[in-house]
Amino acid sequence: MLLDLKDAFLNEGVHRLADYKLDLSSVAVDGVNPMPKPVWVRAEAVNTAGVVRLIIKAEFLYSRPCDRCFSPSDRNMSLEFEHNLVTSLSGDSNDDYIEVPDYLLDLDELTTTDILLELPLKYLCSDDCKGLCQNCGANLNDGDCDCDKKTVDSRLEVLKQLLN
Repeated sequence: MLLDLKDAFLNEGVHRLADYKLDLSSVAVDGVNPMPKPVWVRAEAVNTAGVVRLIIKAEFLYSRPCDRCFSPSDRNMSLEFEHNLVTSLSGDSNDDYIEVPDYLLDLDELTTTDILLELPLKYLCSDDCKGLCQNCGANLNDGDCDCDKKTVDSRLEVLKQLLN
């Protein structure tokens, strides 16, 4: 969605709103498409002293397997982002501002980038996820398996001898 901000840039105090759904179902993260339903986006741009402040709120269902136990897990996420927009930057580029020289902002691209940068690097179904048994592969969240817990990795056997 292209957001026309000409009125907001030229008139102080003007509010510009955008409220729409953004389809990110084809975006892959770690080989998974974690946003099966459209993302609800609400953006508000306000001119204050010649700088337009953009606030983006995004709500969506985040659905992907846990990185520790591989069980499917869904979580409703709500994120908020703020950006300062200007029509031109003097000197070198500045990461504190987004330049919008023609008053048109690609809100889809900015929102997609913001969401992808905010997603967790390691996604767990719960903070206390126990993962999988390293011997048999059983999901330890469902209960203990029958594997021998005293088995020591043969590479660490030398350290066990030092402790005795």
